[in-house]
Amino acid sequence: MSTTQTILSTLLYHGYDGTSGFTGFANEGTWIIFAVILVPVYIMLAAWFLGKPRDTKSGLTGVSYLVGLTTSMWVGMFVLTVLIGVVFYGGPPEPISSVGPP
Repeated sequence: MSTTQTILSTLLYHGYDGTSGFTGFANEGTWIIFAVILVPVYIMLAAWFLGKPRDTKSGLTGVSYLVGLTTSMWVGMFVLTVLIGVVFYGGPPEPISSVGPP
């Protein structure tokens, strides 16, 4: 890294550059969320289709709402993650750019 890049990194980013190594999607937090935290949601989904009285139309409506909400949250957080990476760390995060510091 040149002297100018080092000075700019210190002034703009206070020495916090991109991380190197394993920072992709499927890390420990992702597994905890899908395997532990979302268990009540899985039970609710199963109850919509396996419980009594069954109403498939209402169940499918609920599933479509859940898919829509989840998609909007994940896409929104992805966009925010990219913006935060560009503004505060000098480049987009790992799924878009190369691994490691820019």
